[in-house]
Amino acid sequence: MSEESSGNPRIHQVRLPGFLSDEDIGLGDVVKRATYTLGIRPCGGCERRAAALNRWLIFTRRGR
Repeated sequence: MSEESSGNPRIHQVRLPGFLSDEDIGLGDVVKRATYTLGIRPCGGCERRAAALNRWLIFTRRGR
């Protein structure tokens, strides 16, 4: 039985170069910061979408 079929989706990690901070950051947080910087006001579903994207993809500086 795979992780996806058991209800636990696989978390993808992308390792980025050293110019980023040591903290892990999720894709949802990146989108949230970018839209805020552009002046786009958040809607009711923004937090749910950010949480879902954070569960799906994490940017990290360190290796596995």
